[in-house]
Amino acid sequence: MTTFISNLSLLLLQRSLVVTNFLAAMDAVSPLVEAKGYGQVVNGTGNLTVYAYGECMKDLDKKDCDLCFAQIKAKVPRCLPFQRGTRGGRVFSDGCFIRYDEYNFFNETLSSQDVTNCSNKEITGVNRTLFRANAAELVKFMSVEAVRNGGFYAGFVDRRNVTAHGLAQCWEPLTRSGCAECLSKASEQIGSCLGKEEGRALNAGCYMRFSNLKFYNNSGNSTSDGNGGHNHLAVILAVTSSVVAFVLLVSALGFLYKKKRAKKLREKKQLGSLFMLANKSDLCFSYENLERATDYFSDKNKLGQGGSGSVFKGVLSNGKTVAVKRLFFNTKQWVDHFFNEVNLISQIDHKNLVKLLGCSITGPESLLVYEYIANQSLHDYLFVRQDVQPLSWAKRFKIILGTAEGMAYLHEESNLRIIHRDIKLSNILLEHDFTPRIADFGLARLFPEDKTHISTAIAGTLGYMAPEYVVRGKLTEKADVYSFGVLMIEVITGRRNNAFSQDSSSILQTVWRLYGTSNFVQVVDPVLGDNFNKMEASRLLEIGLLCVQAAFDQRPAMSAVVKMMKGSLEIPTPTQPPFLNPGSVLEMRKMMSPTMEDQSQSSGWRSDNISESFFEPR
Repeated sequence: MTTFISNLSLLLLQRSLVVTNFLAAMDAVSPLVEAKGYGQVVNGTGNLTVYAYGECMKDLDKKDCDLCFAQIKAKVPRCLPFQRGTRGGRVFSDGCFIRYDEYNFFNETLSSQDVTNCSNKEITGVNRTLFRANAAELVKFMSVEAVRNGGFYAGFVDRRNVTAHGLAQCWEPLTRSGCAECLSKASEQIGSCLGKEEGRALNAGCYMRFSNLKFYNNSGNSTSDGNGGHNHLAVILAVTSSVVAFVLLVSALGFLYKKKRAKKLREKKQLGSLFMLANKSDLCFSYENLERATDYFSDKNKLGQGGSGSVFKGVLSNGKTVAVKRLFFNTKQWVDHFFNEVNLISQIDHKNLVKLLGCSITGPESLLVYEYIANQSLHDYLFVRQDVQPLSWAKRFKIILGTAEGMAYLHEESNLRIIHRDIKLSNILLEHDFTPRIADFGLARLFPEDKTHISTAIAGTLGYMAPEYVVRGKLTEKADVYSFGVLMIEVITGRRNNAFSQDSSSILQTVWRLYGTSNFVQVVDPVLGDNFNKMEASRLLEIGLLCVQAAFDQRPAMSAVVKMMKGSLEIPTPTQPPFLNPGSVLEMRKMMSPTMEDQSQSSGWRSDNISESFFEPR
């Protein structure tokens, strides 16, 4: 069983690192596409490497290219690494293309995931035969002419007032011979669509399309010999590749690019109405103002990065310093994060919770604005920063107690019953006077008053996640209590919980082994020397063990934790924490409700720069 847990932890770590590399690659490819219309990125090493490539069609101008790529990038999370077995993904649009994979595919011409997509609408009437002949001639001509023209051609064939329009493009890394091979195959594939109004060949190294309507832009780099207006994109087509299969995701056909863009803007306005921000000018920030405040999201102002976004320090025009969170993707996951942190968290207020100042939904991406906390995170203060004095015992006690009070407020004292789901060192920020502030409510869940638990997809950070939640997806506020117990012991001992590490034992195991002995307080952070209250330390370690018990119903409520820390409530005898011996996992499973539906399906993974975090697709 120990070997099983070690292998599982290694697999989880590898998945986490792959997703970290994936997110970094996605961030890196965008500016390359913006600068020159295409870009390729390699991120990571060994079998954790992620290769990414993006390119716009050469008939688009820069503005349309940027907007197309922003839209297409938002679809990539549908094929995050390890979702449904995937280690790669492609998204095609009629204006741009993005792909990532675990191997170097940049010079790949054809692959088993290449597909042909034909319109459902047949060409009808007396023009059917003539259009078919024109389209066939155009497809053959494009496969040759695009190669001669450096990998791109857009134009038409018009005979007897029946016109077939077409575009063919090879991706930039392809050699001339590779381009010729890819387009030759595309012309064969697309032949099955010639009786339809439109057809597309979507290959590893190239793209080809024909239509009875003009869809390309002659004012760009096109070599078309016809004339016509600027019609923008007509269709968004998404393709995801997996180890054994691919899924073709086709959005509604026939909508022009301007209509698509207008629809997106309408949806964002509706989202703003949902969050009741439209009439709350004090919560609304201008995207342009926040760009300037952060020096256009300069790396020198970057405070950190988590699974849902990056955080930047910013100075507003009135001199106020803020923290600006830049969300990664405009997806269902993004909507969840945004709703939680704007609509949910803006309704609560406590001295130990980070205050949300507002948001921006007017720009190309959505931003959240928080009050700036000068000392950054508890993780940074304990384990990263070298320019600070070690935290004294009094400060550690204050931080732990304040965190407990903030969590008690979330669970029991506010008008809403909220489970944070990601309590950890990096989500506890410190004021100048070391008052702790709980941050990052992107994973928070509103807990119904009439429910004893809820079943949900797993989300959180390895080492902090409660066993019943990891195994069954069974979520109660006691999952937060477990996370707090781990955090509490980490702060007291000055050591990270290595429950999922192959190289060292869990700090929980160490504390449990010494519990009840005369050496119990020897686990207290050695940097403190003898400058701590030994009875107080022993009491807090015992409370920490209470919080991390395997059986969730034996863990105390956070209000009880606060009372025990203050000495106004007796501390019960704790039982052994989970994950400490070969039989503990089996014992833990026996404690789980047999009727609880197993949530341990194929997972998507996310990681931050602190520890291994993950979520399952919702």
